[in-house]
Amino acid sequence: MEYLEATFTVTCPDSLLQTARDLLADAAAEAGFESFEDTEKGLKGYVQKSLFNKDVLDQQIADFPLQDTTVSYSIVEAEDMDWNKTWEDNGFEPIDIDGKIIIMDANGQATDPTPSPLRILIDAKLAFGTGTHETTQMIVSTLLSMAESNGGTLSDKRVLDCGCGTGILGIAASKLGAKEVVGYDIDEWSVRNTMHNAEINGVKNIKALLGDASVIKTIDGTFDIVLANINRNILLNDMEAMRSKMASGTTFIISGFYEEDIPLLVDKASALGLSLKEQKGKGQWRCLVFQG
Repeated sequence: MEYLEATFTVTCPDSLLQTARDLLADAAAEAGFESFEDTEKGLKGYVQKSLFNKDVLDQQIADFPLQDTTVSYSIVEAEDMDWNKTWEDNGFEPIDIDGKIIIMDANGQATDPTPSPLRILIDAKLAFGTGTHETTQMIVSTLLSMAESNGGTLSDKRVLDCGCGTGILGIAASKLGAKEVVGYDIDEWSVRNTMHNAEINGVKNIKALLGDASVIKTIDGTFDIVLANINRNILLNDMEAMRSKMASGTTFIISGFYEEDIPLLVDKASALGLSLKEQKGKGQWRCLVFQG
């Protein structure tokens, strides 16, 4: 698979740089970008050649929603390189979820002294979802709360993970007792990474499919929990397909968007017969929980 590498330079007050990075990653995702790493002056982003939409990227940057901030970028073809090593070398610090789940870099597991009843190891191979992002943390926390209110387990739940990335959400659901997890992702790296992370976590009841939301129609049966940590536009476009696989009473948990996106998403969900039950926020990001 051929990738492009974009170097984004952000000019803004130092106090706004991390906020600008987060907003920029979300904006670039609209143009097809799927993976990012911080740089001293902004971000590097990676996009499949076939998915890159320059017009959308330019429009997103022109409409950048942060005052006193400008963004410029350059794009080159990504080197033929060991992608896995690039991402593995970056690593991440252990992430604590509500004092009950610890998410760890699989390559640094031996050095973490933090006790936890549930531990998730993630080896991020060019896929989104290490647990460092607020959206991932909110969804994992929501799954934990659901398990606790269901006798401490999700044992009677079948879970669909839309845009599975590293597989972290499905793995969390499985470790909380879900009976089966099916994920899908448009990126073949992510599909392979999901299955790799399932293996290193000893999780055997996950499968990951390659494709966009159209792959949902090939999956048999319905689901009790549907997860989607995806940007607003994809959520709006794909929600109807996701709804088609929801059982009666399904819990639909979504994140990957901002406060100003909520009315559009609630309206779309309501039109599909879903009722808003809970709203969470972490930093600038939001998470919504619906019931079918």
